[in-house]
Amino acid sequence: MASSADRDLARRLVAGDEDALAEAYDLYSSLVFGLAHRVTGSRSSAEDIAQDVFVRLWTAPEGFDPERGSLRTYLGMLTHGRAVDVVRSDARRRAREEAEGGDAIRLEPAAWERPESVEDDDLAVRVRRAVGRLPPPQREALRLAYFGGHSYRSVATLLGIPEGTAKSRLRQALAKLGDLLAAEGAVEWQ
Repeated sequence: MASSADRDLARRLVAGDEDALAEAYDLYSSLVFGLAHRVTGSRSSAEDIAQDVFVRLWTAPEGFDPERGSLRTYLGMLTHGRAVDVVRSDARRRAREEAEGGDAIRLEPAAWERPESVEDDDLAVRVRRAVGRLPPPQREALRLAYFGGHSYRSVATLLGIPEGTAKSRLRQALAKLGDLLAAEGAVEWQ
């Protein structure tokens, strides 16, 4: 159940109070952007998603039901859902492009956003290779948590395993990943 402040904010949003939207943005924009960025790995995608989330809050404020939870939770769910949609859409686009066999050079955003991208790309290749060497249960848990943006509880639910098992798999995966990367000289692991 939402707080009285969330209830008041919801009432004001439904009434079309622009100050209520500004207040919601001030309170939750860093949460929305941070979550979107963590799931997508792209600053520009995170900015677009944040804009979409707050536009939706403004245009359909009745979607937030204070009886079901807090505004923070509602915005987090909207953000996560939209971010996952963006990641899936990008994956489908890349798969379609690869299937078409295009010869054009494609640069991921990291390649043109940061000058250190060459080093990052080398590290990314090593990390992907190391992740691929993990046992399948650990690899799947790690992908869901760190590349999919899921909490360990969500990982447990998605995999149909107890929460403690999800935590253990994640801990083991990170330890093994660290060992594999350290052995390759990719990182200094502590």
